[in-house]
Amino acid sequence: MKELTISGAYLHAPSIHGDERGTFLEWFRADELRETVGHDLNLAQANLSISRRGVIRGVHFAEVPPGQAKYVTCVSGAVIDVVVDIRVGSPTFGRWQSVVLDDGAREGVYVSEGLGHAFMALTEQASVVYVCSEPYTPSREHGVHPLDPRIGIAWPEDIEPLLSPKDTVAPTLEEALDKGLLPVYDDCLAYYARLRGEGRQAG
Repeated sequence: MKELTISGAYLHAPSIHGDERGTFLEWFRADELRETVGHDLNLAQANLSISRRGVIRGVHFAEVPPGQAKYVTCVSGAVIDVVVDIRVGSPTFGRWQSVVLDDGAREGVYVSEGLGHAFMALTEQASVVYVCSEPYTPSREHGVHPLDPRIGIAWPEDIEPLLSPKDTVAPTLEEALDKGLLPVYDDCLAYYARLRGEGRQAG
């Protein structure tokens, strides 16, 4: 696993083994994640999202603590997967990075607590699977508008974006900041350290 340009986000490129029967890969390894981030991913919920071309889901995040870490992969079709640093006080606050996840390379992205996450379906249909460290809790879930020009995510220009009603009325990054909705970078760092400490005690 290698860290992306935003701290707390990592890309996993699995080894794919194929023969005349098909292919096999390990799309998630708890030991590799633990070695990379310093703690285990608590498996609290597993999601399957099936989207048609142009659908954007996100930018979503949860309050920290406990936040909600995600390990994301695309099992069918292709998506552009985006991580946004929305942690107030972070050196990369407001920046984003994207990777293409598809059913060819079958890479995965780990998104730490406090980071914003979104993706757009690039193919006629795309199926995304992601496991989460905490269950979905509506009272702690928030979003930032994925088309906010302040963030400036470079979504494909040849695909018409389709948003849910909830994401359509999501605040801009500036509005979310003014409302006090965004995670604080120092709080996130403290929470990551706590998770690493708990991991060492458990080991």
